[in-house]
Amino acid sequence: MSSVPQKPAGRLLGALFEAPGRAPYATRPSESRGRFWPEDESPTRTCYQRDRDRIIHSTAFRRLKHKTQVFVQHEGDYYRTRLTHSLEVSQIARSVSRVLGLDEDLAEALALSHDLGHPPFGHAGEAALNRCMESFGGFDHNAQALVLVTRLEHRYTAFDGLNLTWEALEGLVKHNGPLRVPLPEAISAFAWDLELSTHAGLEAQIASLSDDIAYVNHDIDDGLRAGLFAAEDLSPVPLAGPIFEETSRAHPDIELGRLIGEAVRRIITLMVSDLIAETERRLKARKPASAAEVRTIGEPLAAFSAGLRSNLAALKEFLGRRMYRHERVLDVMNNAQHCLTEVFDALMAAPALLPRDWTDQCGSPGDVRTARAVCDYIAGMTDRYLLQEYQRIFHREFPL
Repeated sequence: MSSVPQKPAGRLLGALFEAPGRAPYATRPSESRGRFWPEDESPTRTCYQRDRDRIIHSTAFRRLKHKTQVFVQHEGDYYRTRLTHSLEVSQIARSVSRVLGLDEDLAEALALSHDLGHPPFGHAGEAALNRCMESFGGFDHNAQALVLVTRLEHRYTAFDGLNLTWEALEGLVKHNGPLRVPLPEAISAFAWDLELSTHAGLEAQIASLSDDIAYVNHDIDDGLRAGLFAAEDLSPVPLAGPIFEETSRAHPDIELGRLIGEAVRRIITLMVSDLIAETERRLKARKPASAAEVRTIGEPLAAFSAGLRSNLAALKEFLGRRMYRHERVLDVMNNAQHCLTEVFDALMAAPALLPRDWTDQCGSPGDVRTARAVCDYIAGMTDRYLLQEYQRIFHREFPL
C-alpha cells in the first residue's frame, strides 16, 4: 500500500444524513478523513453506513457463522458462534450509541468487524497459530482483522481489501485502547497513520465494552444450557447471582429457559445502564467538544463504573473457572490446537498443498513468506474447513 491522496468520505452527504441531536463529541461522516484509495461516495448512504455494508458483504464476515465462540459446531446448533456473537455486540453498541448521540453506523460497523481476524476454534486456535508463527512475528487476531480488510478481501477491481474509512480502521485496530510497542508487523507496516498512541473515538470505545456485555451474558446462557454449571452455582457471583436469585424468588416455578432469558435480560439492562451513566459522567467532567478532542484525552471516556468493573471481573473469573477451563471444553480445544498445528506444519513443509492462488504467494518451504501465506490461509478457515483440510492432507479424519 503506497501513500496516495484520500478523497473526503461522503462529506456533503454525511452532513445531509447526520441524525438530529448528534452530540458534539460524536464522529461525523461529514468530517471523515476519507478512504486510503479515492472513491466516489454513495448517493444514498453515509461513509460509515457504507463501511458497515462492506463488512456485512465480506467473505470474512460470512465465515464467522462457522467459527467457534466457546463450543465447536458438533456440540450443537444452539450455542453462539462468532457471527451470532458479533450481531449481539452490534445491537448493544448501536443502542448505547443512540442514547449518547454518537454515530450508530460507525459503532455498528466496528462491532460487526471486531472478530473478523479470529482463526478457527476461537482463542485456542489463536494460541496455536501464535505458537506456529513464533519465529515469524507471532499472530494477533486484531492485527489479522486489519490484514483482512486492507489486503485479503478481493471484491473490488481498483484495490485489495474493503477500503474502509480512516475512522473504521482506527476503531478496528484500537477498540481495546492505544497500542504500545512492540506492535504486530501487520499494524506497524500499515502505510496509513492510525495514531496508535491515542484512544479511538467514542464509537470504538462503546463497541469494545458492548463486546464485554454481550459475551459474559451469552456465555452464562450457553454455559447453563450446556450443563457446565447450574443456576445455583451463580449465587455467590456478583452481578449475576443476585439477579438470578431475585428472578427465582419472583417466579419459583419458572422453567430453566425462561429463568435464563429473564435473568440475562436484566443483567444486560443493568450493564448497559451503568455504561451509559458512567460514560455520561465522564463526558460531563471532560467536556470534549469534538471527536478529535476525545482522542487527545489520555483515558477512555466510555467505561463502566468502578463497582461494576469489580463485579464484572468476578463474573469473568467464574466463567473462566467453570466454563472456559471446564474439562469438556478444554479437551475439545486441546485437540483442535493439535489439528491446526499439524495442518500448519504440513503446509509449511509442502506449500504445493495449498490452493494455486495461495501457492503463488509462497516462497520456499519453511521461509517467512510461506509462513505468512500459510498463516493467512489458516486464519481465514472455519472450524469445519480446517477439519476438511486435515482430512485432505492426511487422508484421515481428525478425531476431535
